[in-house]
Order: sequence, then C-alpha cells, then structure tokens
Amino acid sequence: MTLKTSLIETTELAALPADAVLIVDCRFELGEPAKGECDYRDGHIPGAVYASLDRDLSDLSRVAEGLGRHPLPLESAFNTLLSRWGWQPGMQVVSYDAAGGALAAARLWWLLRLAGIPAAAVLNGGYAAWLAAGLPVESGMPASRPASEVARHYDASQVLLDHAAVADGASGQLLDARGAPRYRGDVEPLDRVGGHVPGALNRPFADNLGSDGRFKPAAVLRDEFTAVLRGTPPTQVIHSCGSGVTACHNLLAMEYAGLHGSRLYAPSWSGWVSDPTRPVAKG
Repeated sequence: MTLKTSLIETTELAALPADAVLIVDCRFELGEPAKGECDYRDGHIPGAVYASLDRDLSDLSRVAEGLGRHPLPLESAFNTLLSRWGWQPGMQVVSYDAAGGALAAARLWWLLRLAGIPAAAVLNGGYAAWLAAGLPVESGMPASRPASEVARHYDASQVLLDHAAVADGASGQLLDARGAPRYRGDVEPLDRVGGHVPGALNRPFADNLGSDGRFKPAAVLRDEFTAVLRGTPPTQVIHSCGSGVTACHNLLAMEYAGLHGSRLYAPSWSGWVSDPTRPVAKG
C-alpha cells in the first residue's frame, strides 16, 4: 500500500483495508461548534472517528496566553487522542470535513506532520465528494479500536509561536490565508481589530479549490503560489490566518504542489492582536 502524504481521492480511500486506515471526520462550524459532531452521528464515512476543532485539535484553555483563538493542543493531549483512536505506526490517516479541508481536516493533517506522522492525507473534496461518488455511510458511533501506546513529539522547527520573530521579519515571509476583505481590514467578524501583520502577503485559502470543492491541479497551485510569493523559496514561507486553522490549508496546498518545507505561525492574527501595542497594517 502506497501511503498518501497530502491528498487522497475517494476511490483510493474506498479501496483501503479497514484495518490499515484511520479515518477522522473533522466537520465543524465556527458559529455552531456542536453541529459538526451532530452531523457526524447522523452520517459519516464507515469506521470514521470524530475530531472537534475546539475540543480535540485545540487547547482553548491557553487562549489567554496570547496564542490565538485556537492554541495548539499539548503533546500529551494529542498523544492521548491518537491512543484513543487506536492509531498505530505505519497506519494511513485520512481526515475530511465539509469545507474542502479548510476548517479542521487540514489542521489535523498538519498536527500529524508536526508529531512526525507523515502518512496523513486530506480527502479531496471532503464528505461531499464521498456522497457524490455514491459510497456507503454509517450513523452512530463506530466500533472502538484497542487503545495503543503513543508517545510522539512535536517538531518545533515546523511551527512558529514567537511574535517577536514574526515582527522582525527575519524568520521568513508571512502568507495570510484569510479572505482579502479581512486581510485589508475592511471587515473583521472575529478578532479585536482588522488588518494584517505588516509585511504579510495574502493568499486566500479558498483560492486553492475549484468550483467543485476539490483542490486545483498541483501544477496550477504551484504556478499560483509562485506568483504570489515573488521569488520567496518555500522553506522561507510562514503561513498565518485568523487562528492557525485555515493557514494549514495553504500549507497543504503548497505541499501538494511540490512546494515543500513551509511552516505555520500558529497564533496567527488573533494571537498577534492580543497585544494592542503590536503594529497593524491595512489595505
């Protein structure tokens, strides 16, 4: 079995043996946090477990530390989560959501990479693509897998938490994944103030998807990111967004396009503006 490390198609997922893959339903709505899990109970890909962005893929108790609206879960908490799901080394992990991977599926994909688990992929087209293919679904909760011992460690080189390092620009080129109106500061529905970190470029994550909700071809994505980055090498790109979630979608798109080695500024805009003395750029 060839392990996938960025995207996986519905036909490829459907062909995998059940005991060789861990499927994670990451459907979530920011304005209605309980809805994703309710939708999961009503119907999901057979065997899938559920991951809540707020409860499982973030540590909301750390928001006051200036780490943004969705601080990363501690290593210990993420290990416990993987153990509960029955993850084993060598197992293919596939995440999906209802937003083309943009909300939480790409976040889980990135967390797995952070924990040194490369065999992780996002379902191209998400749950909608699975349904459109006429593939089976199930409701309720799947049978539990035996818990396993998991002791993974985060690779600190992949994530940037230091606001000062972002401010001086020495760490790399910031690439903001929010929509253009929020980046410009025209509107700000979630955070204290609108705008962007001075010097940040803009690549809305929605631009990674075609009208069918699937990722654009790798060659197209490569050309588009290359044009936006103006010669900045991938290893010098640092992704941000509102809270470090949709930024993972841009990171995934770059990896799929063959532009390897970019990193995440996990606190992102909400972490940056937690200190009112930090500068804000508009326009």
